[in-house]
Amino acid sequence: MGGERLDLRKEVFNKVQYIKTINTSFDELGATSITQDLQVQPTVEEFFGLYNSLFYDIPALGETNSHEYLVKTSGEYINFDDISEEITALQAEISQLRQSLLNAQLENIKVQISQSGDEASDLILSTATQEINAASQQLIETNTTLSENTRTSTGG
Repeated sequence: MGGERLDLRKEVFNKVQYIKTINTSFDELGATSITQDLQVQPTVEEFFGLYNSLFYDIPALGETNSHEYLVKTSGEYINFDDISEEITALQAEISQLRQSLLNAQLENIKVQISQSGDEASDLILSTATQEINAASQQLIETNTTLSENTRTSTGG
């Protein structure tokens, strides 16, 4: 080594100078603070504005990013299945009460006819029985259709 002299200079900052001089944040890497994230997040009104403008662009079915996904997640949030089960139970109760009413009407007609005792009354009883049985069958079909529609509309 040939005798050259090399002077090294070291610049030192105290803590206050260091924070003022050196940028210690990760702005270049795209990291944001929680406050910045909250400021960028849409409000509920903005969300529904976006939802309404994108409504027909959103796929109907799909595991995520679809109307099906929105219905499932929102339904879980508000316990929609519990509500649907209650509706189904109430529909079954209505059906049973209607059937009981039809049977009571049939019994009432039978009592009235048996008290009159003529043959025309027997024909009326037979016709009324057939009509009530037809109405009962229609009631069963209607309730079955309602039950199926309820299950279909709730994803069941």
